[in-house]
Amino acid sequence: MGNCMVVEGRFQVSDEAISASRDGAVLHVTLDRPSRRNSLSHDMIDTIIATLTAAAYDDSLRAIAITGAGEDFCTGADWVATNSTGQRPRTGDLVRRIPHTAHRIIELVATIQLPVVCAVRGWAVGLGCNLALAADFTVADTEATFWEPFINRGFAPDSGSTWLLPRLAGVARAKRMLLLGEKVTGSQAAEWGLIHSAVSTEELDGAVADLLTRLAQGPTVAIGLTKQAIAYGQHATLSQSMNQELSNLELSCRTGDFKEGLAAFRERRDPDFQGR
Repeated sequence: MGNCMVVEGRFQVSDEAISASRDGAVLHVTLDRPSRRNSLSHDMIDTIIATLTAAAYDDSLRAIAITGAGEDFCTGADWVATNSTGQRPRTGDLVRRIPHTAHRIIELVATIQLPVVCAVRGWAVGLGCNLALAADFTVADTEATFWEPFINRGFAPDSGSTWLLPRLAGVARAKRMLLLGEKVTGSQAAEWGLIHSAVSTEELDGAVADLLTRLAQGPTVAIGLTKQAIAYGQHATLSQSMNQELSNLELSCRTGDFKEGLAAFRERRDPDFQGR
């Protein structure tokens, strides 16, 4: 599986598309449906899952970027298209389906042992908002809008919002977004700790590119193990977390990047990590 490579291209059904391209060791995934503010159809969700799953096995990758085409990041799942048939779904349809669709995207972004960076401009709504929150680093336009509209639509939240928001911004702010449906700007999201940073529209692409360069030049195995340990620590005791750290330390000390890091320290130079 270590030789599996991510397939590049534009995967399209009608006007619904996901684009995947590589820039060196960075995989760029673009939600490419600007006519619908990049809302995600079932086919688009399936393609994202397949793309991220392949990326998890691709040893040549060192970082992932997720962006939206046009003026918006993602306005969530396309509920209009999903319910356009007029047929009442079978009982339990959501319980059967969503763990393998919207929830699977969030799980992959949160657990893949590669750093994931989202660039957000315009609207990040519902699943789109939670995708940005699940990323390791999200850089947003100061005027972007993060919104969890579930209550406004009459149903309970999904795609990890009730787990992500309290941990990132605190319970009180999570309730403002989830129970009152408050919209949060990019600047406010950065202030609350929901995202990495907020910059002007003109600075967004450059800030994301700089962050991706820095991450893609890092010790990829150690970064992935650290990401995994942080997630594990959210539901573990201190002792359990330190035991997990020991296992990860043992693994990372067997990498070529560990040897390079020590050599660079001894020689008083910057390390040249190869991601292995």
